[in-house]
Amino acid sequence: MYFRLTADSVELVDPQDTRSFSAVCPADLGVDDLAAIVERAGIGELLPGGGHLVVAVDAVRRMAAGRVGPGWPDDLAAMLGYAASKGWTSEDGTRVRAHVERR
Repeated sequence: MYFRLTADSVELVDPQDTRSFSAVCPADLGVDDLAAIVERAGIGELLPGGGHLVVAVDAVRRMAAGRVGPGWPDDLAAMLGYAASKGWTSEDGTRVRAHVERR
């Protein structure tokens, strides 16, 4: 799954794919604009340097609601467990890091 971020919208794309997690934005979107978009959407925050987001797991669940199958919560838990093993989650497990891809 990934977040598609534009100046006008934030969309969770392909939420059933829990084997990948990233954010995609236009190459010409400035770091300050990207940070504002993420905050306005209420999904988390942009880390310094603009290469990663820290996304609220609740935001992922909210945006995936009604779009995923019954096994998805277990798949998401497995994804978060893997992310935690790599140090990509907050200590309390409520936030997970996503790489920002500029296209």
